[in-house]
Amino acid sequence: MQRLVNAFWNTCAGFGFAYKSEQAIRQEIFLLFMAIPLGVVLTPGVWQYAAMIGSLLLLLAVELLNTCAEKLCDHVTPDRHPQIKVVKDMGSAAVFCAATIAGLVWLTAVAERLGFF
Repeated sequence: MQRLVNAFWNTCAGFGFAYKSEQAIRQEIFLLFMAIPLGVVLTPGVWQYAAMIGSLLLLLAVELLNTCAEKLCDHVTPDRHPQIKVVKDMGSAAVFCAATIAGLVWLTAVAERLGFF
């Protein structure tokens, strides 16, 4: 049980650090908090709501992992390095993919709500 408690506090610390240090994390957390009530209005069913909120949680998770990779890269060498740039660019591409998934889920939900489907 103590391991779970420690994991919870480590998670809180990680969120706190990410929130304080990364504008993208703050924006995505704000988006998530706005989306929670908005999703209730937009979607007719529990599964759609879960997909909508889940897609934003996925985006936040990928953003956190990308931030981890960037922080590690910056720790290894603060200088510009071509291979480090590749790692950072791939992390950015992963965030783009997750954002695209979230966008598709939300656009589909809005289109369905407006009667396009």
